[in-house]
Amino acid sequence: MASQIALLRGINVGGNRKFPMARQRELMAELGFEDVTVHLQTGNIVFADPGTPPEHTARTLEDRFAADLGFPVDIMVRTRDELAAAVGANPYPEAAAEPRTLHVVFLAAVPADTVALDALDPAAYAPDEFRLIGREIFLRCPDGIGRSKLAAKVANARLGVPATARNWNTVTKLLALADG
Repeated sequence: MASQIALLRGINVGGNRKFPMARQRELMAELGFEDVTVHLQTGNIVFADPGTPPEHTARTLEDRFAADLGFPVDIMVRTRDELAAAVGANPYPEAAAEPRTLHVVFLAAVPADTVALDALDPAAYAPDEFRLIGREIFLRCPDGIGRSKLAAKVANARLGVPATARNWNTVTKLLALADG
């Protein structure tokens, strides 16, 4: 059976915006979603594809989660095939051997305004690098994301769409879970 993957932004990070994994599963079941798997505390939910467009699924989840939690939650939803396409589009395949160095920023939509990203001079941040491909930004930080000045610039770029980042281990694990 096909899957969708919900990527929640800013959940259970630094003790803020708490949303326990058990409650994530409960709310998904209450909404009628089946075969729900929650991966890690930070908001990664794999579930049977309900047959609705991912954008519709995201709105349904955002509305219900906000009502239940009392705060808004941005959610990016991808189908299993969309996630597989993102994995296949990785412009830094050599970084997959060191997955801690590679991150994917999932965007709710293709940004209409990329001026903030276009203004970044790649040479100023080497060896770190990034590429925007469709609705994903691939970010390679060989010395780790915690020390990366580029990662901070990409994270703070005003693209006009919600975004959430995942490390490569999480991305590939979510794809494996979607493949069942």
